[in-house]
Amino acid sequence: MQPRESRKEVPFPDADLMYVADLLPPHEHMRYLDIRDFLQADVRKASIDYWNREEFPFGLLAEMGGHGLGALQLDGSSTLFKGLMYVELARADVSLSALAGIHNELIIGTLDLLGSPEQKRRWLPGLKTFTRLGAFALTEPEHGSDIAGGLATSARLDGGEWVLNGSKRWIGAGTIADFALVWARDEADLQIKAFIVETDRPGYAAAKINNKIGLRIMQNADITLQDVRIPAANLLPGATGFGRANELLRDSRAWVGWQAAGIQLAAFDVARAYSLGRRQFGRELAGFQLVQQQLADILGNATASLALMVQLARVQEQGKLEMVQAAMAKATTTRLARASVAMGRSLLGGNGISADYEMAKLFGDAEILYTYEGSYEINSLIVGRAVTGKSAFT
Repeated sequence: MQPRESRKEVPFPDADLMYVADLLPPHEHMRYLDIRDFLQADVRKASIDYWNREEFPFGLLAEMGGHGLGALQLDGSSTLFKGLMYVELARADVSLSALAGIHNELIIGTLDLLGSPEQKRRWLPGLKTFTRLGAFALTEPEHGSDIAGGLATSARLDGGEWVLNGSKRWIGAGTIADFALVWARDEADLQIKAFIVETDRPGYAAAKINNKIGLRIMQNADITLQDVRIPAANLLPGATGFGRANELLRDSRAWVGWQAAGIQLAAFDVARAYSLGRRQFGRELAGFQLVQQQLADILGNATASLALMVQLARVQEQGKLEMVQAAMAKATTTRLARASVAMGRSLLGGNGISADYEMAKLFGDAEILYTYEGSYEINSLIVGRAVTGKSAFT
């Protein structure tokens, strides 16, 4: 995507052929344009070097907080506006879009929905400005897709304290968070509950997972909990069963669909700019039929994904969103995203394998979207169960 001052150089510079952004009310549309420009000008290019080094850009996070991206869950924004923010975040960098999505949907969302008044008072102000970070610690080394029945991390009430033991894996921001929302099974009633665990407590350890092919800016971690003691008041009073976690996971699955639309728009931006700037056989690549076909297919996939997510936002605002719709949206958009970045990588030829040209970065990040928040296969089976009435999970 081109900065605002140079957008008139190509037709449809924003790649919004169906005028989706125009569905926003005027005040949200103006804010959308402002944040989109900030993300493209200050985040997109800067993120490449951090991605290559697997480092976290704390300075960029502070700027994102200054633009209100840490408070999307609570600032009264429409579902469509929030979704388009996740689109534009992913268009600039998928890792930072993942952080913002988890932060809003799973950290702030959990505390706001299930936390006590004291927990909200203590944590929400800093979270809304990105001066505090939380980690959502659910997945375990031996339990991913089967986490609902297999969760092994334990919690035991001992006097006025909870004692937690167990391991978590793939926990976003686990090495840099101020606290983790740890889901553990109460030894007394075997119910899955959520606890606020400050990351400086004795017995809490987080080790960064290195050498990922995508989402390299996100600091995923292996977390171990060894006799970690926390006050009884750190139990989230509303999180007393996996059903509450499942509601949050349903909504988080939905925002991955927005990410998938955003990464496809990024792939189109990069591919179009490259094809207009690269010459072969004495002419611009953009003038070749096969190149135009790939550009049209990438943008078609992105637009179809965006249209699906706009309708999902309507369903969500009407209070009708169920896991089947979220699963279908996540599976479909990430499948299309995988196809789109593959075409983009092919279009760039040899340069498509270098992160310096961005497409390789998108290619790797798309694999993570395809897998996390429920793998493609699991989400497909959720849809299949809903439309046949028969479970194929076991």
